[in-house]
Amino acid sequence: MPRSRLSQSMSLGLRAGEWVVVRSKEEILATLDRHGRMDGLPFQPEMFALCGQRLKVYKTAHKTCDSSVHKTGGRRMYDTVHLEGGRCDGALHNGCQADCVFFWKEAWLKRADSGRAPVAPASMANCAESDVVRAMHAPGSDPNDPTWVCQTTAIFEASEPLHWWDVRQYVQDVTSGNHGVWHMTKLMVRSAYRKLVGLGVGYRLLVGAYNKLQKMRGGEPFPEIIGRIPEGSPTPIGSLHLKAGDWIEVKSKEEIASTITPSGFNRGMRFDVEMLKYTGQRYRVQQRVDAIIHEKTGKFNRMKTACIQLENVFCRAECTEKRLACPRASSTYWREIWLKRVDPTQGPP
Repeated sequence: MPRSRLSQSMSLGLRAGEWVVVRSKEEILATLDRHGRMDGLPFQPEMFALCGQRLKVYKTAHKTCDSSVHKTGGRRMYDTVHLEGGRCDGALHNGCQADCVFFWKEAWLKRADSGRAPVAPASMANCAESDVVRAMHAPGSDPNDPTWVCQTTAIFEASEPLHWWDVRQYVQDVTSGNHGVWHMTKLMVRSAYRKLVGLGVGYRLLVGAYNKLQKMRGGEPFPEIIGRIPEGSPTPIGSLHLKAGDWIEVKSKEEIASTITPSGFNRGMRFDVEMLKYTGQRYRVQQRVDAIIHEKTGKFNRMKTACIQLENVFCRAECTEKRLACPRASSTYWREIWLKRVDPTQGPP
């Protein structure tokens, strides 16, 4: 979806760390089309609850990722940010527990520390609150088994292709305040080294040298995990009967590798390489997840085996080539067999 004139005219040029106020319901509705969208991005009815609130910009969403719908990798977005505390509780989407971060068009916000802000357009009655609610279901879907629509299912339509080799995105990662210069430098160097390793020449030597250096400096080992269960064979299941508030420790890479296939799956759920940084660490359980909206189909799915979300544990996009430094902060899902209980009195290590 190309950047509209309205989006350009109401752009604030926000940076991470700035404070904003969410505009009123009437001002936001005036920016939406009759499908409850702006530049292809839906405004979810759960977001109305934040109207008038003062919130801090977590990251600028100048880019995002399409890793599960069309699997096109990086995507470019315009005049969009993520706000601290702005996650979807799924209350109006049939109780979806995906815990997705909201995308906010800058047209829906105004700076909190300035009396001047782009004037909201006069309402042209293009969209009413009832239209936003109606747009939660795809047109023509079965009322008894609706196809759900949300920002996550619409990411592809609300963005443009962004190739990983476009260095402008990494410059903007720094100038937007999303990341510091040193952090981005480390990510870029590691990415280049992974590409070198990926050539397959001297693989063992390169990985061994990397791990030896990281061990000397107290860094993380080379980000890879190879499951030991043959493809097509059943994978083990474990249950700890975890609930919100329980303390756990993520098992070691070696322990997790014994529960997944070489492609990283355990009972249909993939252990992503971005999850490796959390191994051996202790966290508190955020919630037990057994139902989410499928990003690609929009259907509400009940999981055969519940999984776990952990507090402040999400994808940091530090290892995956086509979504390096993506600010989306998607929640990660954990099989209970990848975790173990710890004494709650000990807390984090």
